[in-house]
Amino acid sequence: MTTTALEFHRSTAVPSLEVRRSCRENSCYRPHTHDVLSIGLIDEGTSVFAGPLAGPVELTPGDIVVIPAGHVHSCNPGRGRWRYQMTHLDTGWMDGLAPGGLDTGGVRVLRSATLYRQMETVNDAIVADAPVGELEDGCRRLAQLLAHTGESSDEGSAQNQSGRSGANRDLSVRLQPVLEHLRHDETTPSIDALAHEVGMGRYQHIRAVKQVTGLSPLAWRQNARILEARRLLRTGMTIADTAVTLGFNDQSHFHRVFRAYVAATPGTYRH
Repeated sequence: MTTTALEFHRSTAVPSLEVRRSCRENSCYRPHTHDVLSIGLIDEGTSVFAGPLAGPVELTPGDIVVIPAGHVHSCNPGRGRWRYQMTHLDTGWMDGLAPGGLDTGGVRVLRSATLYRQMETVNDAIVADAPVGELEDGCRRLAQLLAHTGESSDEGSAQNQSGRSGANRDLSVRLQPVLEHLRHDETTPSIDALAHEVGMGRYQHIRAVKQVTGLSPLAWRQNARILEARRLLRTGMTIADTAVTLGFNDQSHFHRVFRAYVAATPGTYRH
């Protein structure tokens, strides 16, 4: 794979499949999440991955980072230029292809030449807009490799992070009304009102939301809006209508927030 420009490619046979092939030289991403399984490949250069691991991890060519849906992360260049691929795959669809289901419990940084080549094969198929059978075969093989990579001593996981604790799950349930308001209210709710709704003080509430989501309440709101913006833009909605639908003050405000979380303009993403 050779590319020097930002590119997004989507499958028409399986619309939930998307691959980004990009080359970047500057820090660009705010901490964010995806609502699908995301798998990144480092093709050239180095980058620093920050997420739910034991501190930031430097990624080098050949590294594979597996990020389940909902895990906060960011990845920015360490030194100079870096070239990477990031693939988004619907978790339910992938789970159906994996015998016994796909384990997506935590973030992993892996190093496996076999897995890397298979991920490139899947990406090439998405870019070529391959038929559904070819995509299913490629992703089925990918799911099998993901299930077994890390079991051997020479190919495996450099870092791993398990899923949320039971206490966090209970707290997540308690905070659901707040998260729904943050996601859907057209105007930004006040922190004090949200805290009162779940019987917490202001700062207790901010800490609780960050504990559950990895983001502050307002950062989580912006992230959720951008996830929805990506979905709407993929359906063909105009940039202006997307901004209005999601309650942004104006199109330029939407543009700034989108670029901060996606490291691309809405127009580049929609193309």
